[in-house]
Amino acid sequence: MKNFVQKGDVVTFTAPSGGVTSGTPVVINGLCVIPAFSAAETYECEGVTQGVFSLPKKATDTPAQFAKAYWDAALGEVTTTSAAMKLIGVFMDDYANGVLECEVRLNGVSI
Repeated sequence: MKNFVQKGDVVTFTAPSGGVTSGTPVVINGLCVIPAFSAAETYECEGVTQGVFSLPKKATDTPAQFAKAYWDAALGEVTTTSAAMKLIGVFMDDYANGVLECEVRLNGVSI
């Protein structure tokens, strides 16, 4: 197919204000990416847009398997709370109160 450009599971982006840290989700406009390496503000970086990642979870949340996962950029954690948060994917398992890490499957789609 002559119009194919790339798979899109890894994309190049410009690090936003404050830069990015390897492995820490960042939502840039409508897309959540996991930076492959740390980069200062305005520098190019590569990030993964889909797949399953181990991420910090809000301790008091108790999501069911495949419940919607939202990114709380202010606290740097995944939450079940949708208010003012960005949907990034789904929880891969049930998680109990007090659990601080979870596996999330990124949607890989614009939000």
